[in-house]
Parts: sequence; structure tokens; C-alpha cells
Amino acid sequence: MNDHVNEPATEAFVAHRDLLFTVAYEMLGSAADAEDVLQEAWLRWIKVDLEQVQDQRAYLVRITTRQALNRLRTLKRRKEAYVGPWLPEPLLTAPDVAEDVELSENLSLALMFILETLSPTERAVFVLREVFDFGYDDIAAAIDKSPAAARQISYRARRHVDARRPRTSVSPEETRAALNSFQSALETGNLQGLLDVLAPDVVFVSDGGGLRLAALRPVVGADKVLRYMAGSVDKAGGTFTSEPTTVNGNPGLILRVDGVIDGVLAFRVENARVTGLYYVRNPEKLTRVESETCVRR
Repeated sequence: MNDHVNEPATEAFVAHRDLLFTVAYEMLGSAADAEDVLQEAWLRWIKVDLEQVQDQRAYLVRITTRQALNRLRTLKRRKEAYVGPWLPEPLLTAPDVAEDVELSENLSLALMFILETLSPTERAVFVLREVFDFGYDDIAAAIDKSPAAARQISYRARRHVDARRPRTSVSPEETRAALNSFQSALETGNLQGLLDVLAPDVVFVSDGGGLRLAALRPVVGADKVLRYMAGSVDKAGGTFTSEPTTVNGNPGLILRVDGVIDGVLAFRVENARVTGLYYVRNPEKLTRVESETCVRR
């Protein structure tokens, strides 16, 4: 097949590439795996007879979803052998992603951590329906099930997620305010200031992947989280600094020791208090935090 014949296919794929990456990343929580899925989707797309395709966007998403589902099932086995909690790979995103409230909420590490509790098919359906607003006919085609089955899976997945995520959405400004208070207290060693900004039942989840020191299970409760964090700062040694950034469309911090990235900290905020802290230290997951990744719906 020559380049001239491939031109329309290439143009369509490039036009939707950011969307396809976002779909794959939302399903997998890994940018590297999402890129691999896009490569596989591209190889299938160039073999398609475009004259038979009525909706190129939906068809491309269908191909991407199928490849992501295959990869997700492989990842699930890999995650079962993972050391400690598995957090998504954080992405440095443009500040304007936060303006799309629905996308930024669904891209957040807090929500994606919840998606890890879904089955692969439930996650695919949730992502296509709740994040990208695809109809049940398109979803059914992507997962090889009937529209009625897709609707039932969507209901089950949404109920599961809703039971675990905050009841009310929080604006980026509220999150940023809580983050600023947290950052100030952290850098000055103001323990009381940290206690004031942490909710009593705050949950701290850290991901070192067996390559960096991290808690092997979530730490629950403000006092325990405070002790764990204080101990971690002491063990790190060197000069500890924090830098505000936009992680997965939400306010976050890049933490450094002697100028070298130690990890990325994401937040969940409710009622002006921090209820969730998600700290990614695994160096293999820190490759996307120094240059922006384009995501879109």
C-alpha cells in the first residue's frame, strides 16, 4: 500500500490521536502502554477500507478500545505481582485541561485509582460512557457485546465508582488553596499546619514499585499520615523542595531532593481539607512530568 493511498487514513488518525491516547491512558493508567496501544491501533487502521467507515472517530475509538482491553488484561496480571499499591503514571498536563471539569475529574489520580477496582470490561465501558459520552451502540461494538449488556455494565461500573468517590466536586481553586496550605506547612515543618489541612480520615497512598521506598499499603488517619511523611522527609536527607504543577488536569506537587525529582504528589480535596494523597515515587512512572502531554475528549 503506497503513501498516497495512506494519506486519508493518516490524516484521520493524526486528527484524533490526542483523543485516542486519552482513551487508552484512561483505561490503562500507563502512558507507555497507551502509546503501544496507539501503535497497534494504527497498524489495524491502515488496513481498513475507509469507504465503509461512516464515523471515523467512533471507529478509531473502537479499534483503540479493543487493543487497550487486550493490554489491560495483561497489565492486570502484572499488577498482581506489583510491590505495594499501584498508582497511575502521572502526566504533566496543560493548565487549561482543568477548565474541562468533567475531564479533569476523571483524569485525576484519585479517580483513576478507583478505576483500578473495576474489571477490564467495566473500566472500558465506564471510560467510554462517563468520560467520553459515547452511545451504547458504539460501546457495544467496541467490547463485542449487545447494547443492552453495555448499558447494564455501565450501570454496575458507575454505581461501583460513585460509592467510592467524593459526593461533591471541588473547583481547581479550592484544591489549589488546600495545596498551598499543605505546601507551606510541609516546607516550613509546621506539623500543626499540616494537621489543620488534613482531614481526620485522610488516606495516603504511595507507589514506589519496589524501586523506591514506599508504604506497602495505604496509610489512614491524619496522625499516622503525618508521622509517615515526617519520617520519609528525614530519611530522604538533602534539601527538600516542592513545586506546584498541574498533574492529570489537577493541582499537584513535584517533590525534589537536592534538585532531583523524588516523586509527584496528587491530592483529593473535600470541604477544604485534604482527604487523599497519592504519591508516585516509582522512577519508571516519572517520565511524563517535565513536558506536557496533550489530552482531550
